[in-house]
Amino acid sequence: MNAPTDISMKTSEVLRVELEVMKREHRDLDESIRALNDRGTADQLMLQRLKRSKLRLKDKIAVIEDRLTPDIIA
Repeated sequence: MNAPTDISMKTSEVLRVELEVMKREHRDLDESIRALNDRGTADQLMLQRLKRSKLRLKDKIAVIEDRLTPDIIA
């Protein structure tokens, strides 16, 4: 059976697991970007792609964190 792709259809537990996986991928991308920069001979196209992927992940992480954080009316 296919897993639901709509965030509203997923349980909190599934979202927490996906959040941890995404955070790990985000850290890995950050390390890859840093390693390419440290080499000094970094391929600029590859760096741009990695940075875009990192930003997409950051956006997805923010959406999931917002979903998991209860709305508090102050």
